[in-house]
Amino acid sequence: MATISPIKPATVSHARNSGITLDLDILDTIRVNLSAVERRAATLPGRRTVKKDFQAAWLLKAISCIDLTTLSGDDTPGRVKRLCAKARKPVRADLLDAMGMGNRNLTTGAVCVYHSMIETAREALEGTDIPIAAVSTGFPAGLSPFKLRVKEIEASVTAGAKEIDIVITRAHVLTGNWQSLYDEIKTFRDACGDAHMKAILGTGDIATLRNVAKASMVAMMAGADFIKTSTGKETVNATLPVTLVMVRMIREYFNITGYRIGYKPAGGISSAKDILNYQIMMKEELGNDWLQPDLFRIGASSLLGDIERQIEHYVTGRYSADFRHPMA
Repeated sequence: MATISPIKPATVSHARNSGITLDLDILDTIRVNLSAVERRAATLPGRRTVKKDFQAAWLLKAISCIDLTTLSGDDTPGRVKRLCAKARKPVRADLLDAMGMGNRNLTTGAVCVYHSMIETAREALEGTDIPIAAVSTGFPAGLSPFKLRVKEIEASVTAGAKEIDIVITRAHVLTGNWQSLYDEIKTFRDACGDAHMKAILGTGDIATLRNVAKASMVAMMAGADFIKTSTGKETVNATLPVTLVMVRMIREYFNITGYRIGYKPAGGISSAKDILNYQIMMKEELGNDWLQPDLFRIGASSLLGDIERQIEHYVTGRYSADFRHPMA
């Protein structure tokens, strides 16, 4: 068995996005060639792949970018504690030892929970550097009274959340009310303070890829640290065409301002094969910097179990049963 050389974290130190004034002229220039986007996304899996040692290394990197998530109505403190235990030790020690990675402190990128579970997660993650991400602003619909949404952010930050996943008002996008969308997100960003803000666009709800592109740009102009596809509760969540549009907007914003914005696909990504396609697209479109946890996160829960099964296959040559890789 060949020992895998660890992928070293990028020593990227980038300034936090402070946002810019809403520029409607930039929005007016945004166009999306639907057929070209769909063709690029459809051909990616057949054109690019990674195998053997390289695949195992990419999957370990993907683990470090996962926001391990539980956002169910039946969440309990026990479930959240188990999730945090998995975040601390996402891969069985014997598998990491066999890969020469036993001395690496491999963890997930964050644990994502509702506000009511922040205290439980904080206690379970004590002694680690794993941040708590809290969904906020009336998640998942984002339709609670505006002042309450702002207060919810403030309460989650006070409780110990280091990252806040906010939900935008989709109606602002559907009606082209970009000023209201900008003002809303900017207010949320101010309420986050030092906590990093991920703006959830709800791409499955906003009808067109042009809307996705414009909403992405407005969110970044308003100060988002990350743009995120979905809540995971929509009928359609993260897809490769949506990802292509969003990451190209990230590249455009970087060219305009010099700020690096992170990207988070969420919902529907459940297999190791799926996430490799997203990683390849990030590398091709934005480069290696955007394969690191400070600029790439994956909203997932079941994904981790499949990655661990693939890693066991790499080590032993056999696939194992799901129960050997327990989640929450």
